[in-house]
Amino acid sequence: MTSRVRTVTFDAHNPYEIAGFWLQVLKAERPDDDHPGDPYAAVPADGLTVLFEQNNDEKVVKNRGHLDLEPDGPRDEEVAWLLTLGATIAHDHRNPDGTGWVTMQDPEGNEFCVLRSASERAATS
Repeated sequence: MTSRVRTVTFDAHNPYEIAGFWLQVLKAERPDDDHPGDPYAAVPADGLTVLFEQNNDEKVVKNRGHLDLEPDGPRDEEVAWLLTLGATIAHDHRNPDGTGWVTMQDPEGNEFCVLRSASERAATS
């Protein structure tokens, strides 16, 4: 028997609002059954769901898990666009040769990384 990942769940103060941020990031449509004030909000993304679950506890330490995003276009353009949506840069691991990644935080402080695109990786191989 084999299991597969169906849902990745994050705690959230406002599930509906933070799901709205991630719906923009992943260019996904909000499910019809998600409503403001619900204890859960879902973001469907390529075969799995990112779920935000109501939890009023404060985030105290670094996430033990996070999402790694591979943009379709240049990494640096994706980082710039994510900043306009309300993300912040937590750690910049970009190298002068173009390798590396950027660790960012969503508006609720959840970390995620922006990697180089497939074409950027291929260009440096």
